[in-house]
Amino acid sequence: MNIQKSNRQIFIIYGLLTAIALLTLFPLLWLISTALKSPTENLLQSPPQLLPLKPTLNNFTRVWQSLPFGQYLYNSIFVSFLTVILNLLFCSLAAYPLARLSFVGRNGIFIAIVSTIMIPFQIVMIPLYILTVQLGLTNSYLGMIFPSLASAFGIFLLRQAFMGVPKEIEEAARMDGSSELGLWWFVMLPAIKPALITLAIFVFIGAWSDFLWPLIVIQDESLYTLPLGVAKLAGTFSLDWRLVAAGSVISIAPVLLLFLFLQRFIVPTDTGSGVKG
Repeated sequence: MNIQKSNRQIFIIYGLLTAIALLTLFPLLWLISTALKSPTENLLQSPPQLLPLKPTLNNFTRVWQSLPFGQYLYNSIFVSFLTVILNLLFCSLAAYPLARLSFVGRNGIFIAIVSTIMIPFQIVMIPLYILTVQLGLTNSYLGMIFPSLASAFGIFLLRQAFMGVPKEIEEAARMDGSSELGLWWFVMLPAIKPALITLAIFVFIGAWSDFLWPLIVIQDESLYTLPLGVAKLAGTFSLDWRLVAAGSVISIAPVLLLFLFLQRFIVPTDTGSGVKG
């Protein structure tokens, strides 16, 4: 009797999870369906038709040929990956002393950094733009990356990860004559690899999907990223939703592939496995 009740509960739980997953994926499925529909199909018919009657890849071809989507894709990849590398570098350099070194005002500095998470980007956007103009970074790749060189969330996440590394590993490295920089690079960073990958995914998605800041600092269309290119589709084709959907699918596909590739690395790391006692 208890076994049947347990199986029934499991069935209900998995049924609810499946329903939630389908509900979450429905917008993505509808986007892909719209991108595959031919011009003869009515997108606004009632009841709506999820599966295309005559699937076609012509929408993707038209988008790719009519606008320099290859250049937009390159710009997005370059900006996103460079943002990830610089963010991981600066956040880890800031988080390490806040977690492992003792100095006056350490907790106060950390609280001040974390407090900035509550400040909306729109409040600091104008000062950032003025600073970007003064530094001569407008209309450049570095200008798009500038606001994301470091983040309070990244410093917080990596500080917590650094604090979880056993002190015995650090002491052993110091006894071997490791410098502070060598300890950070060769010992501490490998120990928090899952946290680094998690932060990299968040930073990549944020940089990849960023629309507002590139729109402000970029005037040269050759430097447009994919979000700006997709927005341009609306004007180029008088809001043909099939082409806008095709461009949107092109823009989100790399993010999905990256997450599918890296999700297996997002697991807890046993940093204490090398410590015996």
